[in-house]
Amino acid sequence: MTQIIRIAAALLIDPQGQTLLVRKRGTQAFMQPGGKIEAHERPVDALARELHEELGLQIDPLQAGYLGSFSAPAANEPGFEVQAELFRVHTHACVEPAAEIEEAVWVDASATVNLELAPLTRDWILPLYRTLTHGPA
Repeated sequence: MTQIIRIAAALLIDPQGQTLLVRKRGTQAFMQPGGKIEAHERPVDALARELHEELGLQIDPLQAGYLGSFSAPAANEPGFEVQAELFRVHTHACVEPAAEIEEAVWVDASATVNLELAPLTRDWILPLYRTLTHGPA
């Protein structure tokens, strides 16, 4: 039986329309910033906490637009599936990788991303981001 990891993730958009991907220390795959939802937390509050811990980013949970729930195999935990509550967050702030984040990169919707991507990012979130940015293919 597959075990579920519940996370809150951000489709973080900068003023140029690019989105942020992060890579955790000791891993290869890039993914959306965010993290596990604690038992007592609403997903949007978990997102605000994780963005602050990982990137030094302060967000207003009321400004986070809910995009839906998405599931995919976990990138870094074999045999687990991530179930992500995804929010779109616009930011003008600079981000500084902190906590377990080793690398952060901004990517453009129209660019080919030549990075190893987490399944959730590759199969669901980047295609959604491209549709939101450029409309259906």
